[in-house]
Amino acid sequence: MNKELLKGNVAIAEAAIRAGCQAYFGYPITPQTELLEHMALRMPQLGRAFLQAESEVAAINMVYGAACTGVRVMTSSSSPGISLMQEGFSYIACSEVPAVIVDVMRGGPGLGNIQPSQSDYNQITKSAGHGDFHPIVLAPSTVQEAIDLMALAFDLADQYRTLVILALDGAIGQMMEPAVLPPMRRIPEQRPPWAVVGAKDRPKRVITSLFMNAEILSDVNHRLQQKLALIASQEKRFEESFTEDAELLIVAFGTAARVALSAVKRLRRKGVPVGIFRPVTLWPFPEEALAAAAGRAQSILTVEMNAGQMVEDVRRVVGNQIQTEFFGCVGGIIPVVEDIEDKVCSIWRQMQVVAQHI
Repeated sequence: MNKELLKGNVAIAEAAIRAGCQAYFGYPITPQTELLEHMALRMPQLGRAFLQAESEVAAINMVYGAACTGVRVMTSSSSPGISLMQEGFSYIACSEVPAVIVDVMRGGPGLGNIQPSQSDYNQITKSAGHGDFHPIVLAPSTVQEAIDLMALAFDLADQYRTLVILALDGAIGQMMEPAVLPPMRRIPEQRPPWAVVGAKDRPKRVITSLFMNAEILSDVNHRLQQKLALIASQEKRFEESFTEDAELLIVAFGTAARVALSAVKRLRRKGVPVGIFRPVTLWPFPEEALAAAAGRAQSILTVEMNAGQMVEDVRRVVGNQIQTEFFGCVGGIIPVVEDIEDKVCSIWRQMQVVAQHI
């Protein structure tokens, strides 16, 4: 298959269409607006539903409604817009309907700016709304991976009847890279058996997140926790490079991981035994794989485009057994290779000093 030069946001939108997305509801916000614009062009061409809502709150509730009918549905936004969608996320999770969200993260807090960031990590992985639930969160580091994970997002949403978030920083949404788009999937004629499609000669179906009886809501929560445990056991994804003999391990995702990998390759040529571990699923977090990679290292450096969020999950996994340090850029600044190199070299020199005194 021939590669095309594709912009990240456009590639994600087209990948969603080819994965069978039948309805899109959204609101423009930089740096994800090109995704909405592509949907506005292509969805009506294909006889599918597109609507620019009056707000992000309206958009997510439209997603909720369409999801109840069993069609593949999605929205996209950026950090402040994702904050506004939180209540809808919680309704979708409790109602157990499949939906896909694309979060193209920008600098914050507040309105912040339109530069790339990873500061939504806690917002989307720890709950993404009130109540006890987690969405599946997928984090691509290239345009091609974003395309591939878009199809996976819809498949996982349908398989588990849950919310799936594709989380990328604004750099990936705005960059252009050669990539291959998948073929168009056929949209199934039959809706799933739980979908609300109109009752005629069968019992009615009710989809809700409102359970006034505490015991009934307790049962719902226990069932949701069982599903989350199943997802956590089956859907952890990661990528690692140069970890077999790494004495110093970098953990990073998205654009930060791309920059860190370049630093790792340069440091390897200088003889520094450094490797990189990249979570692809931010939730469920690939704990066992990270623990295995970290078990071969003496020190860990977490690199993020925020003030330190994923680093807390890294420290939770490795505990106090391994020194864990953090390097971050905030405000929409992307780390550069030289800065990561300098940080790694500083840690490496400290490690050598300690080794000499043992």
